[in-house]
Amino acid sequence: MRDGHIHTPFCPHGSRDPLKKYVEQAIELGYKDISFTEHAPLPETFVDPTPAQDSAMTFKQLDPYLSSLNELKKMYKNDITIRIGLEIDFIVGYEEETARFLDEIGPELDDSILSVHFLRFNDQYFCVDYNTDMFSAIVKAFGSVSHVYEAYYQTLLQSVCADLGPYKPKRIGHLTLIQKFQKQFPCSVPMNEHILRILDQIQIRHYELDYNGAGVQKPLCQEPYPPHWVVHEAMKRNIPLIYGSDAHCANDLHQGRNVMVNEAFI
Repeated sequence: MRDGHIHTPFCPHGSRDPLKKYVEQAIELGYKDISFTEHAPLPETFVDPTPAQDSAMTFKQLDPYLSSLNELKKMYKNDITIRIGLEIDFIVGYEEETARFLDEIGPELDDSILSVHFLRFNDQYFCVDYNTDMFSAIVKAFGSVSHVYEAYYQTLLQSVCADLGPYKPKRIGHLTLIQKFQKQFPCSVPMNEHILRILDQIQIRHYELDYNGAGVQKPLCQEPYPPHWVVHEAMKRNIPLIYGSDAHCANDLHQGRNVMVNEAFI
């Protein structure tokens, strides 16, 4: 019983549920091992394209975040394993800044996830999972839903292959996040080959996959990230799958797990 992807009150687009509430809820659900993986501060020169600019915590919050979790680890050391982590954004054009940040913060972390939330089109960036209005704008910029999907998976492949230094996260976050709004924006072109290419590179590098339950609860997705067929392909390649609730409030813990592929839980 492990949850490798949990957010915190330090998330500007999450809830104010205190850290203790997450831990107590996890213990009640039977979890033995959890990772807090808050959205790491974005590169200082990057402008968050979301309307509220609330995609990640600030650099000023980083020390309080780490110290709070270190206290929590001591408090619950006899009850549950708590890992201090971050969800790192891979942003095309900001690889060097990201690598420098990882060099600084890496020694203080127990766990981390590498995710793609932002796509670049010319000199403009879009957040792929913000809301349907922004996704519509992305489709307009790229010309079609399939072009958006292709750009996402190409960026994801870049993230897997990128040299971000010795502290690069070894777990790839919510592989199929681009499908969050799939019921409103269906993709007419199969992306299987793109996904299989990514899985092959994950296998070669001995990375892990975030097996993320959040998509199950999203009304326009209604399936985990990634869906079952991708999970089975990952299992064929012996890629470890780490369940992640992607909880942004304490009640989100365990979300999606009841409909996910039981034999893939690690």
